[in-house]
Amino acid sequence: MIDEAAVRAALSQIVDPGRGADIITGDQVKALTIKGGAVSFILEVDAARGAAMEPVRAAAERAVAALAGVERVSAIMTAHAVAGAPRTMPAADAPRPAPKPEPKTRPVAIPKPLGMTRPKNPPGVKTVIAVASGKGGVGKSTVAANLAVALAARGQKVGMLDADVYGPSQPRMLGVSGRPSSPDGNIILPHRNHGVTLMSLGLMVGEDEALAWRGPMLIGALQQMLRQVQWGRLDVLVVDLPPGTGDVQMTLCQNTDVAGAVIVSTPQDIALIDARKGIDMFKKMGTPILGVIENMSAFVCDGCGKVHHPFGHGGAKAEAARIGVPFLGEVPLDLDIRVAGDGGAPIVVLKPESPQAAAFMAVADALLASDALQAPAP
Repeated sequence: MIDEAAVRAALSQIVDPGRGADIITGDQVKALTIKGGAVSFILEVDAARGAAMEPVRAAAERAVAALAGVERVSAIMTAHAVAGAPRTMPAADAPRPAPKPEPKTRPVAIPKPLGMTRPKNPPGVKTVIAVASGKGGVGKSTVAANLAVALAARGQKVGMLDADVYGPSQPRMLGVSGRPSSPDGNIILPHRNHGVTLMSLGLMVGEDEALAWRGPMLIGALQQMLRQVQWGRLDVLVVDLPPGTGDVQMTLCQNTDVAGAVIVSTPQDIALIDARKGIDMFKKMGTPILGVIENMSAFVCDGCGKVHHPFGHGGAKAEAARIGVPFLGEVPLDLDIRVAGDGGAPIVVLKPESPQAAAFMAVADALLASDALQAPAP
């Protein structure tokens, strides 16, 4: 067994030259995890010194790799704002400018101003599609997993980036486990199953372990999963985003040439309210809306065959028509879909001829016919 104290002792020999203290004393080592012969940890650094800290990260990995019993080491570097940075204060007798009146409305910053260089996708990735929702609990990750597998079944080379960092469920849904390897301590080799190449923070931490991370750490992890994963040649990279309109969504849109977003919602009004906020965020970021999916649209009774609509019906379709975007289809509320996802083989794989799988295949076909997937590689 690898002793955590021995790992920390090894890391205490690595000095951050910018701080003049070792990375253990400086509290820069976060989320240290030991499982079998694998050791992983986060190296938290100042945002302005990210590139300069790469030798420190590499040295930390080598120090741990030299310990007896260690087979694999993964050190992910994330950046944060410098806490307690000194501020320049005006002299006591210096004239102070008159306070500016508060604007009536808060201006919206344009993330991609005219003249800015168009952001690039990860090397080898032709198209990036985001799967998003305004709120949790609408089945977004289930839709994303089945959509990725459906696109692969249609002959596409597909990757899945599980960016739902607080609830990374794609490893379970796609039947993947085990930590990704890194041949050089920098490039990460993703896993693959059901024709989909997968990278997820869920592969780096246990299912019961919470990621208590601030925004800058999330941004750093997302950028590393985008740029330091060996994705290979992909026709489409499906990104399963977390619910809401926060740091992860904005970072993806600002740093990647996202072809468009697929919005998942249930038909009920309370879900559609939050879906509208997600749609508005993507519009402000300059990201097209590829369409809306109504999940949990209907339930068919096993006994009598009657169709029930526990969450209402047609709300997502009506919303798509209202804002002028495609309606990609309805997905039923069905036990088989849930069981298949929990078992690691999405319904598109487990029962490809079923009506439930056909619903996801129809969504995939609609996306394949769209301009986003028909456009030539950049």
